Amino acid sequence: MTIRVLLADDHPAVRAGIRGELEKAADMEVVGEAGDGEKALR
Repeated sequence: MTIRVLLADDHPAVRAGIRGELEKAADMEVVGEAGDGEKALR
């Protein structure tokens, strides 16, 4: 079972770092990114 993840953080470098780590996991899929929590909920 794949865990789908939406990243939300206001720092692009942080999002990129987290995405890089999550992409190493076979059971995780980053499905999107947002600059903050409000944008993530839209």
